[in-house]
Amino acid sequence: MDDEKPVVCVLDASTYVGFWILKGLLSRGYSVHAAIQSNIGETEIEKKIREMEKVEERLSVFIIDILDYHSIILALKGCNGLFCSLDSPDGYNDEVVDWEVRGAINVVEACAQTESVEKIVFTSSLTAAVWRENISSENDIDERSWSNQEFCRKLKAAWALSMDRMLNMVSINAGLVIGPSVAQQNPLSTMSYLNGAAQMYENGVLASVDVNFLADVHIRAFEDRSTCGRYFCFNQTVHTEEQTVKLAQSLSPLISMPPSMRVAHHHTSALSIPLMQGWYECQGSEVHAERLRTKKLNKLAESTA
Repeated sequence: MDDEKPVVCVLDASTYVGFWILKGLLSRGYSVHAAIQSNIGETEIEKKIREMEKVEERLSVFIIDILDYHSIILALKGCNGLFCSLDSPDGYNDEVVDWEVRGAINVVEACAQTESVEKIVFTSSLTAAVWRENISSENDIDERSWSNQEFCRKLKAAWALSMDRMLNMVSINAGLVIGPSVAQQNPLSTMSYLNGAAQMYENGVLASVDVNFLADVHIRAFEDRSTCGRYFCFNQTVHTEEQTVKLAQSLSPLISMPPSMRVAHHHTSALSIPLMQGWYECQGSEVHAERLRTKKLNKLAESTA
């Protein structure tokens, strides 16, 4: 029955992925604590959550400061699980990474201090596994692969602390997130992922994931008691020109295509970068076959079918 579903927390529920996880949980009958960071300012997604709270009795909103341990504890009170989807609206630099590392440690420590949280499902990125100085150095890339240290500081800090505190933590390493209004609601995170897209494409490790599917995988990972470790999550690899154009269209107007690849698209934007040109130039060179492996994800899907 729906009322037997545990109470869970989504932090930060106002991120693009966090919001879709929140919607997925509510549709499945969960009661949700939506934790929203106080320093971001009211976004379009936060406004939607506020409107939802007025009509959805199973939704409670908590304003937190990711660096304030006690505010996180309050949001977690009575929760059986945490979906942690940290993201910065200001793009990525050393200061933001340091902030996310401190935030991730705070979140895990807060979970360890509760008596109710049994599992943490952490949103991560495929770039934490595929990005290295020699990106073409491995044949196959799976959940055992790690990127250069700088790309992994947040997640490795969370893993180390969760193991020390004997917490059950799972990470979902997502491809480039695609979904409704993603270009408008998630522009900086999208552009950050795309910075190395031409090289990822050339080396067979560029993949995308539909946000609805991604949210579903998070929830499956929480519900399946056997889940552990990292899970790659994508449902589309990009290794042909046709797939490249389709991806660019789904991210319009963040990306503008070269005239030779434009398909009834005439968008331009201040955020446009010569990304498609980089992909286009790769067409004449050798492109590696798909190298990403998702055996763990397939097993999870089979066990919850």
